[in-house]
Amino acid sequence: MAEKIKKIIEEIENLTVVELNELIKSLEEKFGVSGALIMSAQVPAAETAKTESGTVDLVLTDSGANKINVIKVIREINPNLSLKDAKDMVDNPPQKVAEKIDRAKAEELKKKFEAAGAKVEMK
Repeated sequence: MAEKIKKIIEEIENLTVVELNELIKSLEEKFGVSGALIMSAQVPAAETAKTESGTVDLVLTDSGANKINVIKVIREINPNLSLKDAKDMVDNPPQKVAEKIDRAKAEELKKKFEAAGAKVEMK
């Protein structure tokens, strides 16, 4: 991999979730592309329709008293998320903790969050 690309990747790794979201939006606007369009182009239309109806977003609405356990669940869902970013999510609900996941997986994760003392909604 070219050194220039490695440097870019290192910079991206150091971004917070909010900064990464801003970067993605800026790139989409700058180049007139969408990450959602790329993903949908890779999945056949019939399969997309089937999975879209069975997918939900999981939103953390209340972190509860034991925030450390909630942070552990968030990092289990997204191990690439830094400890600081996971803590920021727990400290500032409501936060979307998972997007377009299978309904059965969402139910499983919801139970984990509730066991940790948090409240989540499936939308």
